[in-house]
Amino acid sequence: MNSQLRTSSLIRIAAALVFIAGAASWTFGADAGPVASSSAVSPGLSAEEIVSRLSRNNEQRAAALRSYESKRSYSLQYRGFPSNREAEMEVVAHYDAPENKNFDVVSDSGSKMIQTKVFSKLLESEREAAHAENRRQTALTPENYRFTLLGSRPSRYGGCYRLGVEPRRDNKFLYRGEICVNATDFAVETIDAEPAKNPSFWIKKTRIEQRYQKIGQFWLPASNATVSTVRLGGTATLSIVYSGYELR
Repeated sequence: MNSQLRTSSLIRIAAALVFIAGAASWTFGADAGPVASSSAVSPGLSAEEIVSRLSRNNEQRAAALRSYESKRSYSLQYRGFPSNREAEMEVVAHYDAPENKNFDVVSDSGSKMIQTKVFSKLLESEREAAHAENRRQTALTPENYRFTLLGSRPSRYGGCYRLGVEPRRDNKFLYRGEICVNATDFAVETIDAEPAKNPSFWIKKTRIEQRYQKIGQFWLPASNATVSTVRLGGTATLSIVYSGYELR
């Protein structure tokens, strides 16, 4: 019974993470590497103006992106009661506009339970997240979130605006926390948040960190990391690393 509960919890963690990432996978970028100055930040912009530019530029980039292929490395570790488990998976992802995503599993290792119950659910959830209606309901827009301007900071891409985000609905596929919006391209560089709704009673706390990278004119995922504390005693750490993008 405890094993079943833990499996259910991990699946909910995975689904929540992927829906958050999938909702904006064309428009975000990573905050890694050398830090540049914040000279690109324009003082005086309101949260409403920043979000308006973000939404407009997101739509333009999504319309321009026709197809890509990339590599994924998935890793999940569970440490706690009643036993430790871990697994890894390597995947090649294919995207064709407007909402078609397919995945080829190159290799997998470790816990068969995680591979079949969690990793498979991750890929299935990302396919669902790519559908237009799911993207609309989870996008960073005033219809889904309230935004608060918290300030600005330097970043690899020349500086970004820090915005607090609060969901307007109690939905497990939305989140609350902080995003950083690039001051030049008006694309999100980072997300540091927690789900708006606890993915499961058996999850005590979940923290999500997402980083993205700029490739050509597009902002695509670089890494996702989720750390969840399980009520039964234990910690689940899920990470996804994206690489090898080929735009077509």
